[in-house]
Order: sequence, then C-alpha cells, then structure tokens
Amino acid sequence: MQKKLTLTIDEEVYNGLRSVIGPRKISHFIEDLVRPHVVKKDMYTAYAEMAAETEREYKAEEWAERTIRDSYNEKG
Repeated sequence: MQKKLTLTIDEEVYNGLRSVIGPRKISHFIEDLVRPHVVKKDMYTAYAEMAAETEREYKAEEWAERTIRDSYNEKG
C-alpha cells in the first residue's frame, strides 16, 4: 500500500530534481534513496538476493582478483 507524503524543499532543489530526474519520477527516486535507511531487511535474505545477481557477482569477483593481482605486483 502506498501513502501520500507532502514535502517542502527549496525551489532550486525542486527544479534540479525535475530537470535531472524528470517530473513524474521524483517520488520513485526519493523512495529509492530513503528505503535503505528506514527499511531494514533480513541480512540473510539481502545476501541471497545479491548473490542471485550473477552479473554483479561476476564483476565483483573480477574486481577482487584484479585488486589482489595489483597488490601482489606492488610488493614484488
């Protein structure tokens, strides 16, 4: 269920949101920013969801391997 919320913000910030995010996307943008700070997920579920993102996991592993190689080469 969704609830309506009225916010008061500076006009310059509002204009920036409209120009960068788009006039019909501001609510979704703000919700995405705020959600991690106010809605706590079960840590196990959150890790399972992250692990299911195979492309993200591949890139993270690739980054870690490259970092380890670079660190090893700096010591040699």
